[in-house]
Parts: sequence; structure tokens; C-alpha cells
Amino acid sequence: MIIIGVTGNIGSGKSTVCQILAQLGATIINADKLAHETYKPHSKTWQKLITAFGKNIVKANQEIDRQKLGQMVFSDPDALAKLNQIVHPGVYHLAQERIETYRCQKLKAIIVEATLLLEAGWTDLVDKVWLIISPQDVAIQRLIHHKGIPEAQILNRLKSQMPTQEKMRCADEIIYNDGTIPQLEAKVARLWHKLNVA
Repeated sequence: MIIIGVTGNIGSGKSTVCQILAQLGATIINADKLAHETYKPHSKTWQKLITAFGKNIVKANQEIDRQKLGQMVFSDPDALAKLNQIVHPGVYHLAQERIETYRCQKLKAIIVEATLLLEAGWTDLVDKVWLIISPQDVAIQRLIHHKGIPEAQILNRLKSQMPTQEKMRCADEIIYNDGTIPQLEAKVARLWHKLNVA
């Protein structure tokens, strides 16, 4: 079994790459979805988040208002560090559990999709790191168009992430997502076939 960490700054196209890999036969573990699981109302993480950031981050249905929390942390490096300290250990543990479950099922390829794979120091979870890179203006347009995130918020988030140049030094493979979807599919398929997992 091979485990690949797919990372890249927001808007780079990680999710699209992971969709392509899923079609090729890989099993995806999405760190963002695992983070949602740790946020469940009345969980340990949920309680710690309220203690750290106040009751106003809780919606009427008791769920954490992730948008409100995001606005608080992405413009404040200390608040972001605090959030990561609370959430990352739980996400790491869940990812480890999923990997072990899939190992027992004798799956051939697992993909861990995580924006902060390198920042969080999770490279010990994976055998290889694939970095997805997109021109910043393209990433910004993508996020505005698909997710409706205001440009100022996107720039704050990008500033809070490790610079691409630094990430490139840690990557085993770099995928430039600067063209069409069929071009991206061809790049991903080429790397996939190199793995020889089919």
C-alpha cells in the first residue's frame, strides 16, 4: 500500500486532483472533513474551541460557525496558531485511524488531502508528498467564483500558509495546475501510472 499526501495552498486545485485520483482507484482521506468531525457539538474539541474563542462562534443549532471562526483566525497569527493547536491533534489521530482501517482492507493507494500537511508536520503519515501549484490570481478567482470567499479573506489565508517555494523543497512531485481540466487529468494519470499500483 502506498500513502500519498496531496497538499497545496488554498485554491490550488487539490480537491480536483483528488477527484481524479479517486476515479483512478485511490481512496481519499480529506483532512478538512476530519476536522469537521472533531468540531461535532459537545465533543472535546468543540468545548476547547468555545473556551478559546467564545460562545459567539456557536450557531443556534450548536454547530461551530466555521466562517465566523475563520474570520477571527486568518487575520490573527496567534489566534490561528491556537486554533491549529486545538484541532490538529484530533485530525491527525482520525487520519491515523482511517489509514490503519484501510491497511487492514489491503487497499493499494490512500490519498491524504491536507492543505496544512507540511505546516502541521504530518509527513510521517505519508510515503510521498504531491504538491499542487496554481498561479495566485487563478486560485483567487477560483475561490471567489466557487466558494464566494471575499478576496481580502483569501489573501489573509494565503498569507497564513507556508510559501509555495518552501513547500516545493518538501515535495516528491509537483503538479502545476495552470491549464485545463483535461491537461490536469493527464498530469495526474501520468504520476499515478508511475506508482505502479493498479
